[in-house]
Amino acid sequence: MQLGIESKAVAEGDLALLLGEDGKRFIFRVSSGERIQTHRGIVDHTALLGLAYGSVVHSHLNYPFYLLTPSTDDLIRELKRSSQIVFPKDLGYILLKLAVRPGCTVLEAGTGSGGLTLGLAQAVMPTGHVVSYDVREDMQNLARKNLAFVGLSDYVTFKLHDIAAGFDERDADALFLDVPNPWDYIAQAHAALKGGGFFGTILPTANQVIRTLEALAAQPFVAVEVEELILRPYKPVPARLRPMDRIVGHTGYLIFARTLRAAGNRQWATDRQQPPDAQQADEEMST
Repeated sequence: MQLGIESKAVAEGDLALLLGEDGKRFIFRVSSGERIQTHRGIVDHTALLGLAYGSVVHSHLNYPFYLLTPSTDDLIRELKRSSQIVFPKDLGYILLKLAVRPGCTVLEAGTGSGGLTLGLAQAVMPTGHVVSYDVREDMQNLARKNLAFVGLSDYVTFKLHDIAAGFDERDADALFLDVPNPWDYIAQAHAALKGGGFFGTILPTANQVIRTLEALAAQPFVAVEVEELILRPYKPVPARLRPMDRIVGHTGYLIFARTLRAAGNRQWATDRQQPPDAQQADEEMST
């Protein structure tokens, strides 16, 4: 079963999820004769073939598991990784803000372990494509394995290349920089995007955001936004609904912008030192 295509029953080659009552998750490719070893016993793949998704299955220790298809959130959280990933709460919003949809060409710099790459690839399929840049071959090798495992390799091209020299592509629909110094690559990003294209980046600290905003102001970008998402989960117990004791708090500041096909006159840059809402607020405070 290809990722994103639901089937009513488990088939050979499916990407499946076993969910334990304690919340433990096990994602695997169904293959006759194979077994998955869990913390609560062994489950034979062959015994799963033909079962309906949503069934309850048992390990050899008679521990129950729920047989499900993995969500994108499950896949990203369970990825093998050797670097920090873009969290699902940020990734979903990134896809929305960059207008990533089937048929898009999306560029990414900073492949890492492939978490964002996976989300982008799933969004652009079946007719779009993702091009992912990184300077570390070991990271891209891991990302390749992760993308192959979930069946998305056909929608991604990996390039071992320093983006300081620029991107190979032109007129891309969207571009995302997941690097610690995006301000050094704003001109390269602009050159790779189509007019009106979507730019995004994520950064952990405010001083990095400031440097990036300064770099964006020096290039033909408009509609610049800085945002942060905080997701608060709750304990789903009817008798005592309350927030979880621990949450994933600050993961990063998100910056988004749109490209202009600016002419040689750069007056537009000096005319927009502040966004309209900030200018209005200043005027109201002075009256």
